[in-house]
Amino acid sequence: MAEDGRGAARPDPATWLRRRPRWVVLCIAALAGVLAATGQAPLGWVLPALAGFAGGAVLLVAAQGWRRAALIGQVFGTAYFLLALSWLIEPFMVDIARHGWMAPFALVFMAGGMALFWAGAFAVARAAAGAGAWAAALLAPAMTLAELLRARAFTGFPWASPGHMLVDAQAGQAAAWGGVGLLTLGIMGLAALAAGPWAGRARRAVAMRAAVFLGGGVLCLVPVPEGAPVAGDRPVLRLVQPNAPQRLKWHPDHAPEFYQRQLRYTAAAPDAGAPRPDLVVWPETAVPVRLNDAGGVLARIAQAAGGAPVVLGLLRDEGPRVYNSAVVVGPGGTATEVYDKHHLVPFGEYVPFGDLLARWGIYGLAANAGQGFSAGPGAQLLDLGEGLGRALPLICYEAVFPRDVRAAPERPDFLLQITNDAWFGQVSGPWQHLAQARMRAIEQGLPMVRVANTGVSAMIDARGRVTAMIPLGQAGWRDAPLPAPAPPTGYAMLGDGPAAVLALLLLGLGGRAARRRSHNANSG
Repeated sequence: MAEDGRGAARPDPATWLRRRPRWVVLCIAALAGVLAATGQAPLGWVLPALAGFAGGAVLLVAAQGWRRAALIGQVFGTAYFLLALSWLIEPFMVDIARHGWMAPFALVFMAGGMALFWAGAFAVARAAAGAGAWAAALLAPAMTLAELLRARAFTGFPWASPGHMLVDAQAGQAAAWGGVGLLTLGIMGLAALAAGPWAGRARRAVAMRAAVFLGGGVLCLVPVPEGAPVAGDRPVLRLVQPNAPQRLKWHPDHAPEFYQRQLRYTAAAPDAGAPRPDLVVWPETAVPVRLNDAGGVLARIAQAAGGAPVVLGLLRDEGPRVYNSAVVVGPGGTATEVYDKHHLVPFGEYVPFGDLLARWGIYGLAANAGQGFSAGPGAQLLDLGEGLGRALPLICYEAVFPRDVRAAPERPDFLLQITNDAWFGQVSGPWQHLAQARMRAIEQGLPMVRVANTGVSAMIDARGRVTAMIPLGQAGWRDAPLPAPAPPTGYAMLGDGPAAVLALLLLGLGGRAARRRSHNANSG
């Protein structure tokens, strides 16, 4: 307890919360979750997000028992993911008559499902801390472990991880050592520091609380310094963005228009004095034909490229199977290399138990019936020849997963993502996808070439900085030099292991310290 200006005792926030009705506490938890989600792209409000996470930590301390803590974590997380993943309704709006009714259910169930991991983290932190204010500190490692699990369980879905909010900050460069997990540990640790004086007996001055919170928050706001211009001897790549809306992309009256647009952009003369591109990149599913029938199409693309190889996405058939593929088109118009996407999107590219669910009319958004697309054999490198080197192709969703990047058989010279973000709308989804691509570049110390159908297409250097961009929702092309790779990072060699071990150690040692302090207090 603390004293007000008249000498009367007033409860600290955690004590005040314990005296409120359950519905009031849960409403506050929902508001804190929404505030925490503002740190995600495109808003990127780091300080309000830290305040939201600090609020969640105070609510955890106020929770009486691990069951109440789990409920608070569930509500906090559900509200967070409802805002952060609001773009999930966009794919269902492409064909409203067929899929529109599923949009609210998909968002609510996905947000609630993702929040289960956070509910577990809140429960573990509360149980490990006993009844003390240590729960706020233990929430940091517990949330880190929950996020690492969320990135892998049931094929994984690591969108909107707290660590992504640091992609523009100098602090975000720590991903080169510990990945997004280490960033999440840092964010939640800072939130615990901010919550600490509010979670226990309020003996410290308000100025000190503000200094801890704002001082740490400023460290997360310092931007990464601009890099030196890319050396003139680096290869030049042309990014081609046709901006084909998903509802028109495959329409027989519009598909030829988008194809011709990409041909024009490929054949366009570079700016005065600039060299012809060494490589042209088109987005995912860039042409409306299957590879099996694309001989004439590929020949015209090669002719437009004027001798430069072209990487593009298209579908291909192999017997009854359909693959989402990336193809290297050589100067002669032949497909010299083919990569088949291996990490497919559940309910987007395939439906678990699809043949069974198809009986009730449940299909994948991109699948025509039943099981949908087939998965390729795994990660592989594309050899693009002397000067360009070898690229690791990532099709859409695959750039979300650090383990898919680390699965490369050897270290590539650069990362190459082709994607169709028209499914994600024009608000938050494409920007969050870009942020994750930038994180992969930081983690690996490799440049990332990203070409998206409707944007955001970008050239990204080995520190995650965007060096060239085609804005969201615009058609166009952009020539940009390929930045040089950095030396292999700690994360490239060790992955999530160090962050997981550190979180486990902190959780174990913190829990032990909390129990010892509680025992001493009871003994005294």
